Amino acid sequence: MSAYDVPPFTPVRVLTEWTFDPLTAVLVIGLGAAYLTGVRKLRARGEAWPRTRTVHFVGLGLGTWALTTMSCLGVYQDVLFWARAVQNMLLLMVVPLFLAEGAPLTLLRAFLPRPAVARLGRIRRGKAAAALTFPLLPSAVFVLTPFVLYLTGWYPATLHGGIAPHLTRLLLVAIGSVYFWTRVQVDPVPRRYPHLVSMWLTFAEVIFDGALGLYVMLGHQEIAWGHYQAVRPWGPSPHQDQVWGGGALWFTGDLAGLPFLAILLVRMIREDERRAHRIDRELDAQAAARKAESAVARAEAGLAPSDPADEGPEMMRPWWETDPRFAGRYGPVSER
Repeated sequence: MSAYDVPPFTPVRVLTEWTFDPLTAVLVIGLGAAYLTGVRKLRARGEAWPRTRTVHFVGLGLGTWALTTMSCLGVYQDVLFWARAVQNMLLLMVVPLFLAEGAPLTLLRAFLPRPAVARLGRIRRGKAAAALTFPLLPSAVFVLTPFVLYLTGWYPATLHGGIAPHLTRLLLVAIGSVYFWTRVQVDPVPRRYPHLVSMWLTFAEVIFDGALGLYVMLGHQEIAWGHYQAVRPWGPSPHQDQVWGGGALWFTGDLAGLPFLAILLVRMIREDERRAHRIDRELDAQAAARKAESAVARAEAGLAPSDPADEGPEMMRPWWETDPRFAGRYGPVSER
């Protein structure tokens, strides 16, 4: 179906208009089949693989990728600015997030030969990988890509068919995948950073999305108006379409950031719980060791073992005074 044959957009056509994108179909089916085959082989070896990862990668990641390009968004991507705006933001922010949550690199490592895994590990731990995945670099590329796309000749080039729109969609998914791979940190990464860093980067990204959306809405730059006037005699004017598209960039960008923030919050809470359990176990072990030392000392001195019922609660130093992460930050109790 060419752009000139697309019927006028109506709310009903959100559900009834579909198209077929061969490249997306090949990628989605191929990646999904490879992932599910890996999960099946892993379980056949008696190793567990969380179902949530499969749901994230196949259902939410690849599923959203297919819907983004073959639903009504794919039908109207060349005739309505706002439809392409929603599509681009989903490909950049939503699809890669759920693909990263599926931990595909961890699954791949389970089937690679040991020399290949060792070689990839050395590359991942190298200085080049650490520099390229430093938080500011992938974040800057991630944030600035929509600005470059819409404020240069890149966007009009994607409206005239050929290979440009396909490469653009793949590039958006690739840029988002690198960003979320380093931020979600489910798969092995060159260097781990606190999730709080990702929280601040997400807030900065929301500000930039709003700035781009506001700039597009104000219409300071006519983005491919000639194209939209030529391909459809119906629907909103190019100016109104661009206003809606700017709002879509703003709203979709902010809305797409919510799942990421939810994932980060859940992960931070779980890490705090694991850290608290570890500290409790360490404190219990220290208390047991002190009691054992006390029992040995009493036995060597010829004293009878102490009755636990006669012992009062053991006074222990606060855990932060013995935790190596906080060593040196606090002086002895007597000094404060």
